[in-house]
Amino acid sequence: MEKRIGTITILLRDREAAQSVNQLLSEHAGIILCRQGLPFHDRPVAVISLIVEGTVNDINALTGQLGRLQGVECKAVVTRNN
Repeated sequence: MEKRIGTITILLRDREAAQSVNQLLSEHAGIILCRQGLPFHDRPVAVISLIVEGTVNDINALTGQLGRLQGVECKAVVTRNN
């Protein structure tokens, strides 16, 4: 299956989920090219953005697992097949 480049945006509404999110990101480190986090100190929310390269199945697997975590919202955008 062809590899694609994409982005994943993760919104943590519950800081207690951070450990689970970091565990999943470590398990999928092979597709993560770049990670940037932005904690909001005056609000109970944090944003993590990822640049990824992998198959659609790899990217969807990570996004799906993140999205099932309590207090986490996640969206992915992937390049089209050329």
